[in-house]
Amino acid sequence: MRAVIQRVLSASVRVDGGVVGELDRPGLLVYLGVTHDDGATEVTWTARKIWDLRLLRDEQSASDVGAPVLVVSQFTLYGDARKGRRPTWQAAAPGPVSEPLYDAVCAELERLGAHVERGRFGADMRVESVNDGPITLVLDTP
Repeated sequence: MRAVIQRVLSASVRVDGGVVGELDRPGLLVYLGVTHDDGATEVTWTARKIWDLRLLRDEQSASDVGAPVLVVSQFTLYGDARKGRRPTWQAAAPGPVSEPLYDAVCAELERLGAHVERGRFGADMRVESVNDGPITLVLDTP
């Protein structure tokens, strides 16, 4: 599992012109990608890391200050462009595998106490954000 985590002042996701997820205060914008061998262990580890990493101002975590988290599915995080000009997406898990794991990460974050906003899985989304810092971290499960 791979997450790109950004510290943001605000963020939103639109689908077909309507807002489906929004952070109207400082928090974390997370782009989440799933690969073929991910499962419950990766879900738990990733959610805990997102919630506990000290990426916010004054070295605080989202869990320290109750910051909201916007999670957006993004299979392209597993794109491979080392050869040629067209990336391959072979390392990305297909939708029937990745969607339940995306949902599970969101649910685990909520179980930990996070206010979670979501994109819409598989949709053509417009993501807007105001980065803070900027702080961006790429997180891969062990």
